[in-house]
Amino acid sequence: MTKKSHREIGNDGEDLACAYLESKGWRILERNYFFEHSEVDIVAYDDTAIVFVEVKYRTNTKFGQPFEHVTEEKVQHIFKAAEAWMYERKMEGSPMRFDIVGIVQKKNEAPEFNHIEDAFR
Repeated sequence: MTKKSHREIGNDGEDLACAYLESKGWRILERNYFFEHSEVDIVAYDDTAIVFVEVKYRTNTKFGQPFEHVTEEKVQHIFKAAEAWMYERKMEGSPMRFDIVGIVQKKNEAPEFNHIEDAFR
C-alpha cells in the first residue's frame, strides 16, 4: 500500500468536511479556490451567509487540536482569497464569515468534528 500524499490527505479531510456541512443543510459552492498564492478550502452557503471554511484534518492530537494550526499568515491568505472570490462573483457587501472545521480521525474510528463558526475576522 502506497502512502498518501499531503494533498490526498487534505482532500480526504475536505471530503469529510463537505459531507458534514451538507448534513447541516449547507450548500457547497466551491472547493479549493485559489487566488494568486492564497486558497480557501471550501466556500459554502448556510442560508445566512457565504462561509469561507478552513479545514484542518489530523489523525491524532499529539501536536494539539487541528484548529490550533491555523496561523495568522494562513488567515491573511484566506482573507485575500475570500475577497477575490466575492469580487469575481460581484457579491461584495454580501454577508460572509470565516469558519474552521477541525477533524480528528484516529485509525479505525469515526471522525470527530470541531466546527468553529466565525473563527476569525
